[in-house]
Parts: sequence; C-alpha cells; structure tokens
Amino acid sequence: MVRSVKLRRMGGSVGATLPRDMAQRLHLEAGDEVLAVETANGILLSPYDPDVEEGLAIAVEAQKRYRRALRELAK
Repeated sequence: MVRSVKLRRMGGSVGATLPRDMAQRLHLEAGDEVLAVETANGILLSPYDPDVEEGLAIAVEAQKRYRRALRELAK
C-alpha cells in the first residue's frame, strides 16, 4: 500500500506520522521502534529487530573493509 505521509518538525528532528489504519495493520503503536534504512529508491521503514540492526552494521563494516575487492567483483 502506498500512502502520502506528511513530515513535521519534532523538536530538533523531523518526524513522519503514519495513518492510523496503516499502523494498525502493521501492529505499530506510539513508542515502538522501527529501523529506517536509506536505499537507492528512498527510505525503507522496517520493524525494529536487534538481529537485523546488528547484521546491517556488520554489512556496512564489511563493505568498507572490502571496498576494493567488491569493486573488482562488480566489473
């Protein structure tokens, strides 16, 4: 489902408010954590999972460490 979401200033940050029906379908409540992942196509919001967050951190570190090798493999 695609929905338009308005961004609002929240203190020194910017926040998005999810429509009630979307939050209910995704079983999200005020105070829940989600992961925000920057992708080539935009921002992906995913339910917070410490294992996923740890995996993403490992992937970022591996990408930095093996940058040259990954470039060669991409050719």
